[in-house]
Amino acid sequence: MLSATLFHIGPYKICFWNLVFLTLIFLAAAILRRIVHRLLKRYVKTTHINLEGRQLAWLKLLSQSVYLLAIYIAVLSFKFNNYNVTFKKFLTYKFIDLGTIKIDFADLLIIVSVFFGARILVNLSKLYIGRKFKRNTNYDPASEYVYIQIAKYVIYVFSILFCFQLLNIDLVIILTSSVGLLVGIGLGLQDVFKDMIGGVVLLVEGNLRVGDIVEIHGSSKSSQKSSDAIVAKILKISVRTTQIQTREGNVLIIPNTRLTQDNVENWSHGSELTRFKINVTVDFGADTELIKRLLVQAAMAHPKVKKNHPVFVSLADFGENGLGLELIFWADHSWDIDIYKSEIRFEIDRLFREYKIAIPYPHRTISQSKLVSE
Repeated sequence: MLSATLFHIGPYKICFWNLVFLTLIFLAAAILRRIVHRLLKRYVKTTHINLEGRQLAWLKLLSQSVYLLAIYIAVLSFKFNNYNVTFKKFLTYKFIDLGTIKIDFADLLIIVSVFFGARILVNLSKLYIGRKFKRNTNYDPASEYVYIQIAKYVIYVFSILFCFQLLNIDLVIILTSSVGLLVGIGLGLQDVFKDMIGGVVLLVEGNLRVGDIVEIHGSSKSSQKSSDAIVAKILKISVRTTQIQTREGNVLIIPNTRLTQDNVENWSHGSELTRFKINVTVDFGADTELIKRLLVQAAMAHPKVKKNHPVFVSLADFGENGLGLELIFWADHSWDIDIYKSEIRFEIDRLFREYKIAIPYPHRTISQSKLVSE
């Protein structure tokens, strides 16, 4: 039968019809919430009221309050097959009873209300901090983001502690009685804790901020730059991870310890002007004076190369296949520096073909004795 009891929620017996009623109530609440929100927005628009951030937050809160009414009606709907159970009995029913820790549905509603209020407080703090920063002539969105994140963490931590206080739960007893469990969890989640501490360090220190362009190399134990270094833009710094966007447009999520322990070069800090080099190999016996002039000409022809800084060519090495030259120039440490270097190489190739200068390629000589042995 559809009225047969399927399971219990506290003092209530739940049957199939209860599930149907709950589904219809919350579906109606979702539809009603959208209607209320739409009507409020239409009223504001027709009356030409200019809403600020705080007023928009309260408008959203007002439309979401429909769910509170839906919860009350949902509890009353249980009277369909629970005639002797009142709303008060439902709230005082202790679904967790562990001696010193007793939690009823009223406590659960208080916890939900606390975190709902914490969410409202976080939104209001975002508006307050954003307004303070935007009033400053030297507006820095990265610093604004750091203060917002710190405010959010502080609010949620105090909300958790406040919930323990409301429930009369002694946090010291819980910690002392579960030392062994906490040690095991700490060992298993030590990497997670490292990332969380790294996130706090990144937010507080401010060496890396949202919007910065960074070049991430290998381990900090090595002073050599890795050939597979990542150049990326920081999109978001969270408690445990950081979102970065590469030049290819891919969004990567990396642990915070990657930014606190590896070699990271922040292109957005310090001087934007950096010295770059392009390696070129030419034949032995080539006219090096002509080649030097052509390399400098190719670099000076590019609009991003700083003309008021020296552009010169150095003989880096007597290589196996030819002379190793380095074209050295100064330019802004730009996100598109690899494109600029490629354009200069194209110009070098054009000039070399025009002046009949060959770029050598490796030669391999196989001896006759080796051919015979094979």
